[in-house]
Amino acid sequence: MRDWIVSEPQTTVAAAPGFDTVEQIKRLQTVIERVIKGKSETVKLALVALIARGHLLIEDVPGIGKTTLSNALAQALDLGFQRIQFTSDLLPSDVIGLSIFNQRSGNFEWKAGPIFANIVLADEINRATPKTQSALLEAMAEGQVTVEGVSRQLPAPFMVIATQNPTEHHGTYPLPESQLDRFMLRLHIGYPSRDDERQILRDRERKDPLDYVQAVMSEEDVSELQRRVTEVRVDEVLIDYLLKIVAQTRENDAIELGISPRGTLALFRSAQARALIEGRDFCIADDIKRLILPCFAHRIIVSSRYANVTRRTHEAEHLLQEILTKTDVPI
Repeated sequence: MRDWIVSEPQTTVAAAPGFDTVEQIKRLQTVIERVIKGKSETVKLALVALIARGHLLIEDVPGIGKTTLSNALAQALDLGFQRIQFTSDLLPSDVIGLSIFNQRSGNFEWKAGPIFANIVLADEINRATPKTQSALLEAMAEGQVTVEGVSRQLPAPFMVIATQNPTEHHGTYPLPESQLDRFMLRLHIGYPSRDDERQILRDRERKDPLDYVQAVMSEEDVSELQRRVTEVRVDEVLIDYLLKIVAQTRENDAIELGISPRGTLALFRSAQARALIEGRDFCIADDIKRLILPCFAHRIIVSSRYANVTRRTHEAEHLLQEILTKTDVPI
């Protein structure tokens, strides 16, 4: 991976009076890393999704810290937060809301569901049925929900953080391609090192570190960061580089389903966000390369001739790395 890094001179993003972009992001990352030990790159990718106006899917085995990361991010932001525990008997109306008849007024009154929040944690999303999973599609793509012919706007900023166990675990339903394509990034946390796990035990000896997480960023701060992402410059040579990678996912015989235009835009925007987090007002090739796997691996479908179902995630990452190796990096 180090061979792919392209070094370029860095400049700091100009900050408006009273708002230091780099300092704000650093404070947020520091607060979260007090809870999630030894996973700096994972935390950084979660922040990429946040400030790029994307949604985040965290996939790993139980007990790794998926929900803890989601809770830490939500608590560090002064935003509306709702947690939905996805189960096999959860209904779409439990997520979106429904109209209830009021006997006193003789009218139906709208009761909003937990989706109407800035940060929505969809915990163990793949334990719900496909019908309930699909309740999130419009919300994640358009920032609104439509019920009984009436469209209702969701609050802004809006972000879905979903956790899921690997699909081979008992009692899970695989997410459909249309759902996966709406997640900007998919992360794997992985096991901590021995030293980090020792620190986790010490930190929780008397109290949960989440109890100490304080909000360090307001709704206005998040909105300002999301606005500044769009001002990060991406040169034409980098756009050509990105499009070459995308084209190869669509032309590779081992890949049944390549990257959609939504996926292309997700990589473009997340690369801008990563540059902003690094304190630059321009993208470099390394921003794109480091985001290829978390941004694309869950979007492509590997041919059954190339890999069986249980190994498709691994093979998708392997194919993307091959594509990266064969694609010339702009100088």
